[in-house]
Amino acid sequence: MKMTATLWLGLAISAADLPADRSVAPVKLVEVPGYSEGIVFDGGGTAYISLPNNAAIYKVTGSTATVWARVPAPNGHKILPDGTHLVCDGAEHAVLHLDHEGKVIGKASTESEGKALRAPNDLTLDTHGGFYFTDPGGSGLKNPIGTVHYVDAKGTTHLVANGLAFPNGIVLRPDGRTLLVGESQRNRILSYQVSAPGALGAMTVFATLPDKAAGQIGNEPDGITLDADGNLFVAHYGMGQVQVVSVDGRVIRRYTAGPLTTSNVAFGGPNRDQLFVTGALGDQKTPGALFRLDLPGVKGLWMGGTR
Repeated sequence: MKMTATLWLGLAISAADLPADRSVAPVKLVEVPGYSEGIVFDGGGTAYISLPNNAAIYKVTGSTATVWARVPAPNGHKILPDGTHLVCDGAEHAVLHLDHEGKVIGKASTESEGKALRAPNDLTLDTHGGFYFTDPGGSGLKNPIGTVHYVDAKGTTHLVANGLAFPNGIVLRPDGRTLLVGESQRNRILSYQVSAPGALGAMTVFATLPDKAAGQIGNEPDGITLDADGNLFVAHYGMGQVQVVSVDGRVIRRYTAGPLTTSNVAFGGPNRDQLFVTGALGDQKTPGALFRLDLPGVKGLWMGGTR
């Protein structure tokens, strides 16, 4: 795409409005028994985090975390407009449907085009009553069998992308025309043009992320979210960082995240200028935690759910 002077000015203003890297310090809100994932907020501001290794979803209010639901291996999580929940579960090989009290009421997806799902990981809602989700089960650099799927408003699951080395975080831009996917094992963010719900164009590489350095144990993009300026916030697993990628694919900020195994991100707070970050304090065998990054001047996008 050709950049006009006006667009470049807009990008510069957007980057300038972001707090400087060193001005942002993570605040630990609560510790939980294990590695945490899948941060999401309901319309009342209550946070939910997944503990895939502890078979639980916790509800977080202030500095208190309590078990909200028991499912085998919860991961990515979104709340539908009716207040019910969709949760990716690798052990169930399904996207689960839970009611507002945490009871499983069904499975939103278990197979795609006649093949059983392997291990759904994360998901993003569209405005047509459907959702996209990643399935990295069994995939990696030597076995790039990871897939992306779309569940339409009628509940049918379609394969929309394949050949990926651990597809992970996923987000649809607000206009519905671009789908972004983190490909963990290749340390990059992919982009797909969306011509219609579940109809994707060819894959392009949107951004390549920084490599790990001393004290870091990996460099794998995990959960992702967007702000109102179109900047992409990436939980960089093993790096202890959140990378901020501009609309033209440049890494413009590198915030210290709190958890070393930074796993997922979501905007919350009264003004949606606080980024909440999940993960574990060390590797996945250490306690999990929820951190908050205060980002004055940033407006995070609402990623589904009741308001």
